[in-house]
Amino acid sequence: MCGRFVITSAPAALRQLFGYVEQPNFPPRYNVAPTQPIPVVLLENGSRHFRLMRWGLLPGWVKDPRGFTLLINARAETVLEKPAFKRAIRRRRGLIPADGYYEWKTEGGRKQPFFIHRADGEPLGFAAVFETWVGPNGEELDTVAIVTAAAGEDLAALHDRVPVTISPRDFERWLDIGGDEVDAILPLMTAPRIGEFAWHPVSTRVNRVANDDEQLVLPISAEEMEAEAEAEAVKPKKAVRKVAAASPDDGQGSLF
Repeated sequence: MCGRFVITSAPAALRQLFGYVEQPNFPPRYNVAPTQPIPVVLLENGSRHFRLMRWGLLPGWVKDPRGFTLLINARAETVLEKPAFKRAIRRRRGLIPADGYYEWKTEGGRKQPFFIHRADGEPLGFAAVFETWVGPNGEELDTVAIVTAAAGEDLAALHDRVPVTISPRDFERWLDIGGDEVDAILPLMTAPRIGEFAWHPVSTRVNRVANDDEQLVLPISAEEMEAEAEAEAVKPKKAVRKVAAASPDDGQGSLF
């Protein structure tokens, strides 16, 4: 799956790669989380555009978002069938610019975070589907989910799911929603090739959404991992409180 990701490339570089007409200026983000506004590239009136959308898709038929599950990912195997995604995959496909993402692997009874990125260091585009949810008072909210696929042999060592990444040569094919036919984009919804991505362990500071700095993506040593594990072991356990899915006006603030 994909539950946190990173955007660190310069705005001008991302604009050149994705080809949208807007010229947004924004700082790097090292810990983008669900319910936050995130950038989405879409095709509209023949041109590519940059738009902010809430990460966590809300289908148009949802009446009360407070009681609806937060859909941050859409499985490639069932995206054509699931009621929440089957219209969006045909008519509302987008790309999410990123420079990598985090995944957690259970090691020694604790979850160790890893930063995953292209081996060549280039930015990437997550395959995404989006919907515009309209509330009872006419308010509108653009929402989005990242498409995931079964992990390949290498990345499966971390997690059995990976975000689908679209190659720049296939951006146009993925974004083109000129017809309802989806046969052309089905081959794109697969895991990255073996060796295309690299990863390394990072600090558990990434677990806290409030932490958002360049130190989060730096590799940590085995000694540092052990020190973090020992520190966590002596921390008092906090009571777990169930929280309902975030509402559209949850006050998460802007990505930029």
